Amino acid sequence: MSDATMILVSLLVPLLGSLGIALTGRSPLLRDGFMIASAVVVFGCVLSLLPAVQAGGRPEAHLLTVMPGLDLAFQVEPLGMIFALVASGLWILTSIYAIGYMRGAGEKNQTRFYACFSIAIFAAIGIAFAQNMFTLFILYEVLSLSTYPLVAHKGTEEAKRGARIYLGILLGTSIGLLLPAMIATWWLTGTLEFQPGGIMQGKVGQIVGSLLLLLYMFGIGKAALMPFHRWLPSAMVAPTPVSALLHAVAVVKAGVFSVLKVSTYLFGLDYLESLWASDLVMWVAAFTLLSASIVAMQKGNLKARLAYSTVSQLSYIVLAAMLANQLAVVGGGMHIVMHAFGKITLFFCAGAIYVAAHKTEIHEMDGLGRKMPITMFAFLLGALSVIGAPPLGGLWSKWHILLGSVDAGHAIMIGVLLISTLLNIAYLLPPVVRAFLLPPPKGTSPGIEEAPLMCLIPLSLTALGALLLFFMADPVRNLMWSVFVGVGS
Repeated sequence: MSDATMILVSLLVPLLGSLGIALTGRSPLLRDGFMIASAVVVFGCVLSLLPAVQAGGRPEAHLLTVMPGLDLAFQVEPLGMIFALVASGLWILTSIYAIGYMRGAGEKNQTRFYACFSIAIFAAIGIAFAQNMFTLFILYEVLSLSTYPLVAHKGTEEAKRGARIYLGILLGTSIGLLLPAMIATWWLTGTLEFQPGGIMQGKVGQIVGSLLLLLYMFGIGKAALMPFHRWLPSAMVAPTPVSALLHAVAVVKAGVFSVLKVSTYLFGLDYLESLWASDLVMWVAAFTLLSASIVAMQKGNLKARLAYSTVSQLSYIVLAAMLANQLAVVGGGMHIVMHAFGKITLFFCAGAIYVAAHKTEIHEMDGLGRKMPITMFAFLLGALSVIGAPPLGGLWSKWHILLGSVDAGHAIMIGVLLISTLLNIAYLLPPVVRAFLLPPPKGTSPGIEEAPLMCLIPLSLTALGALLLFFMADPVRNLMWSVFVGVGS
């Protein structure tokens, strides 16, 4: 098949998978097999495009022209390739995990859950391959709408309220801020195409450019910059596989990917650096990074703590983009991968603990490492990667962002990153310490054991991935550097 065909197939398969899941709902084995097969095929299609991108190619596929200069079209470039590989690869493991979790927890409406899950992956791949901001925006909205039923899955009043906050903030920011920014960009530049070096230099003045930057950065609500972050903790009412989808596979990664894409391909780093608003957004990201970590330390519920951890970690990538130099942006792109493996491991472990031991609070985890050693050791690896400790992959992305701060001459941001690392340690290691070093409370059920294999295998593989990324970071780094081939710093 041609590269253009493979792009379209990688988009079509999740949609067909969603339809197949809906039609085979009466046969759980067939339905679950359909979902896993779809995930494997999509990953294979995305992977087949990698050699062309590594060789400097930019495969394209045009779907339709809405009006002159406004196309629904796709192009695979290095940053999008990274996001697509993360989303499609982790979809396989998340699908397997979801089957084990949903069955182990006795969740209802599993067919609807899996069908919406597949549509969300379609949207994530479409965002990754979007050739222009118009295409990205359409798929961005599809992702918000398709994940709403997942957040509201339990059907309780709490779930419905959380889902309303989730959708309200995401649609409110995208329609109220992002859409006007796009319209203004098209009016001023005559295009919404993503181009190396950006499209605004020489066409948009600095005052207007700064206003557009603020609209874009806060309009991309999935990046969870404060004060538009509450949707993410609110969505924690959803089952744990949804949390994994939100935090590692699709939603938040679509947000920070969009931030990097807009910064690099619409504004361009040289133009971005000249805008006063880039410093303002950088300070907002630094505030979000530190304050979310402080809130995370105060949360006793494990998923709530991980949710605020994600808010903090996303701001690393926003901060990297606003530093407006290649080192930092490379670090931001690497952090998409490193954080994905570390954070999905943590959420997989949280779900496994709930399925096997029915525990959700950190104070309930005393001695749990003796009953669930594989799960808690995987949690340790995921935590160390998010912290950025060697020998885990998270070290390299944070190191590049730190070097980018040095290169940009922002000494205060260096301090922010170092303080944040200490806060990461303070809120991520206590569950592990309690699990392995404290005795179990009296009256603990003797029947607690590891979660089902379909939960245990995915969390073990993602933890292993977080470890291997320390030794195999070069392919990700090299792919990110190729974003800037032929572009000035």
